[in-house]
Amino acid sequence: MKVLITGGYGFIGSHVADRFHQEGHEVFIIDNLSTGRKENVKFKHKGYILSVEDPKCVEIFKSHQFDAVVHLAAQVSVATSVSNPIIDAKSNVVGLVNMLNISAMHRVKRFIYASSAAVYGYQTELPIPEEANCNPISPYGISKVTGELYCQKWQELYYLPTIMFRFSNVYGPRQNSLGEAGVISIFMDRFISQQPYIVYGDGEQTRDFIYVEDVAYAIYRSVNSSQTGIYNLSSNEQISINQIINILNEIQGTNEVKYTHKRTGDIDNSVLDNRKVMRDLDWSPLYTIQEGLRKTAEHFMENRVRRKKKKKNESVTRKKARQTFRKVQPFVENIVAFVLVAWLTLHFLNNTYGIVDVRLFYITIIGILYGSRQAVLAVFLSSALLIYQKLSEGRDIVSLTYDTNFFFQIAIYIFVGLVVGYTIERKNVLIKQHGLEVNELSERYAFLESVYTEVREVKDELQSRILNAGDSYGKIYSATKELESLEPERVFGSAVNVVKSILQAPKVMIYMVNPNQTYLRLLASTGYHTNDIPKSLKVSDHEFVSSTIQTGKVYANKKLEQGVPLMVAPLFHNDKVTAIIAIDGLPFENFSLYHQNLFRITTDLIASALSKALSYIEATESKRYVENTMILKPEVFSEILTSKMQTYEQYQVPYLLLRADMKNIANRDVSEYLSSKLRETDYIGLDSEGRLLVLFSNTSEKDKQNIVNRLAHPLIDFSEVTKEQLVCI
Repeated sequence: MKVLITGGYGFIGSHVADRFHQEGHEVFIIDNLSTGRKENVKFKHKGYILSVEDPKCVEIFKSHQFDAVVHLAAQVSVATSVSNPIIDAKSNVVGLVNMLNISAMHRVKRFIYASSAAVYGYQTELPIPEEANCNPISPYGISKVTGELYCQKWQELYYLPTIMFRFSNVYGPRQNSLGEAGVISIFMDRFISQQPYIVYGDGEQTRDFIYVEDVAYAIYRSVNSSQTGIYNLSSNEQISINQIINILNEIQGTNEVKYTHKRTGDIDNSVLDNRKVMRDLDWSPLYTIQEGLRKTAEHFMENRVRRKKKKKNESVTRKKARQTFRKVQPFVENIVAFVLVAWLTLHFLNNTYGIVDVRLFYITIIGILYGSRQAVLAVFLSSALLIYQKLSEGRDIVSLTYDTNFFFQIAIYIFVGLVVGYTIERKNVLIKQHGLEVNELSERYAFLESVYTEVREVKDELQSRILNAGDSYGKIYSATKELESLEPERVFGSAVNVVKSILQAPKVMIYMVNPNQTYLRLLASTGYHTNDIPKSLKVSDHEFVSSTIQTGKVYANKKLEQGVPLMVAPLFHNDKVTAIIAIDGLPFENFSLYHQNLFRITTDLIASALSKALSYIEATESKRYVENTMILKPEVFSEILTSKMQTYEQYQVPYLLLRADMKNIANRDVSEYLSSKLRETDYIGLDSEGRLLVLFSNTSEKDKQNIVNRLAHPLIDFSEVTKEQLVCI
């Protein structure tokens, strides 16, 4: 099974990924690494660094047919949702809708959504059942309720089976300090850094803590279940903060506790009722709070959180320093350039060199290098320098206001500064825009290239398996040659051998479907004892039969139900199911998607041969039967009889052959009488001497008397044709 986990590098997501990997499933992850870390998932998998709201996510679904999507990616901080509800809604609502839409589009079989106990808000009834009214007190809780409504509506509109878990306070290894359950990871951090525990209030407030591996197991069970709807996922146990501290002190030594004022808006007690999830998913929490805290403490101690945080802080400090320097650098270089210009100007009486004004040259260079902002500063500094120079020459401010040359020079500075600065600024903006477009296209190209490479690897692997496996071209060619017949009975007989050979299936059976598609008659089988397989099946009594006929697809017994074949496939003729082929007894390692596809290809091959044979019979029907009867001509009947004999020799499928001795009754009357008594798989025909024979498919010796009684007619006597007598026919 292919499982996509959004937020799979995060706290809960990485444990869910571990669980599915341990159970032998293929794991794919989408995560933007805003809170998750790649090192949380150590096994081989395919990961995509994307946000769930990114349109490029659809490319991932196009490349892989996911069986289930576990949507854990979210903005989980209540404080962030209050300070910036737009970011919260973008991740928790827009991202969810994107995943739901793509999942429905690509026919995902199960969608799991991580909701939260935050949807309940203040509640007086404890434990809180799923039916309680939702009254969230934060934008985070609102976004989670909205997400539940979207999931329910997508199930109604697009038939996407969804299950929603309202998590209580999840804790465990790899947890950061976000969310309400982060109190445990905060306590762990404080103990490692030798800081006192901070408790808001008296510490008697209670929460419903659940260990993260219990959550992962519940999600795993939900993917393999047919249940949908909303479920509380909790331990259904109230644990106070003081109890947490006491357990931690027992595990890792006593630490100081400081009690402070209770925070506004904190709920005193919270516990979720988990009886519904325990009943419907046959799940229960395995870890006590003591066991969970012990495993969590061991993880935090082993990973030396304090050292990692120190390195992270140093890295952040260096990054901020570099950012600050980049911002200040243009101003510093502008001032240095101005000092040089001022020195050149003030140390020469004539401030021009030939026809070049040093200040104008300075404004132009600064504008070209840094754009309009620094150009304006250069104009201001150059104008100030010009005023200072004029004043040092003995001019006064009043006289300068009447000097047209002075104003013209200032106007030139402003004009050059604005034109050059604006032009360069516009050029820089265009370059930046083009750069962003190039980066976006490069990222998309790199992403599509990685998807292409992955698909190519899968294709090469599949091609290698086809070339090197026992079910390669030689065997397929032999199967094709074996099915070359224009007689349906021979096609059915050969089909058993073809399926057995290609799929190495110990047990194979083929049933013919009656015209009304209500009953099935056994045509051929191998690997079964005579009494182990029913000769006829009622469609409505067997779910695997009705499913195969109604959907027209290969049925796989994934639940390994007793008495049900491992795989069943339909055979079509004129867009209608004519027969079904079932196989059983495959080794467990062969019960895979690869072998399901191989079975489908094989049955398509058989269906093509059968359809060709049936079409031939329909086209030559007038040449097969004695005129105005349903009695087969000798050459046609002989071929069918030979096919039955070969099937008996190979697979011990019994048959019964009766001779009809008639007294003054026409063939037409006999045909009408017998046709009403026979099944779709039985035949009436003439032998080489013109004697009338009746052939009963899949009929043993013990059934002979019942059949003779059923066919009793005053003008017709029936007697069995023995194997020895067949030689003469």
